[in-house]
Amino acid sequence: MTSALEMRVRIKSIKSLSQVTRALQTVSASKVRKSLQAVNATAPYAEKAWKVVVHLGRQSENLPLHPLLAPRNEIKNTLVILITSDRGLAGSYNVNIVRKTLLKFIEFPNPVAYVAVGKKGRDLLLRRKQRILADFDKVPTSPRFSDVSAIGWLAVDEFLDGNYDEVFIAYTRFESMLQQVPEVRQILPLKVKYADPSEEGYNVTHHKTNSIFSYEPGQSEVLDTIVPRFTALQIYQSILSAQASENAARMIAMQNATENATELISILQMQYNKARQQSITNEMLDIAGGAEALSTKL
Repeated sequence: MTSALEMRVRIKSIKSLSQVTRALQTVSASKVRKSLQAVNATAPYAEKAWKVVVHLGRQSENLPLHPLLAPRNEIKNTLVILITSDRGLAGSYNVNIVRKTLLKFIEFPNPVAYVAVGKKGRDLLLRRKQRILADFDKVPTSPRFSDVSAIGWLAVDEFLDGNYDEVFIAYTRFESMLQQVPEVRQILPLKVKYADPSEEGYNVTHHKTNSIFSYEPGQSEVLDTIVPRFTALQIYQSILSAQASENAARMIAMQNATENATELISILQMQYNKARQQSITNEMLDIAGGAEALSTKL
């Protein structure tokens, strides 16, 4: 049977651990708010850029005006940008997005390569012997656009060079503090034929119009600037949403860990009290027995 001293040491260690999990819960909640603020800050630019691209696509009667808008006749190679975290303690956050991604691409008809953003996803892909074109780790919390723009330019360059015919992004979309949804969607070639851009993940309202607008310095120059940056921005927003989902998942996991630690401390405290009471009772019986033996001898 575990001694009272061992129980007391165990209770102390669990209390220390619960303080750590409670602190991680508070920090994660703060990081979620920062990530969501960054996503909301990029929304106006993304919406305006999307409106320009869609409007130019309509004016051209859906003819591709830019290589990043033109679908390939034959799909030979596919590139997937997989966004996970660098750290654990986030429940099933990393496992869910990796599982969804592999289920979609494990039996793809053409070769698939991955760009891993985050150590956890990279390690899981290596274990399953998937081809990794590049990996990015140590992405800062609430990163600036310049911190992750290299990922977007890599995808754009690989697509324009003809090395890959389509690019997908796999990330965890933040819905709420209690719900994060793994999502895989295509970002290249960029599709602008949808009348409702919410189908592409952008909540923008367009009004039908027959007006024709002219752009300076010209349509091709505008698209050369907007489309690559818009692609990089999609990746940037996905990383921010994934970070918000990661921190929300970690906050819930740490909250559950804290509650479990509190419950375990209560159980151990009760067992400790019983063991201590039993020890006191045994000592009192020993004293009584010794006194009785001594009186009998006398």
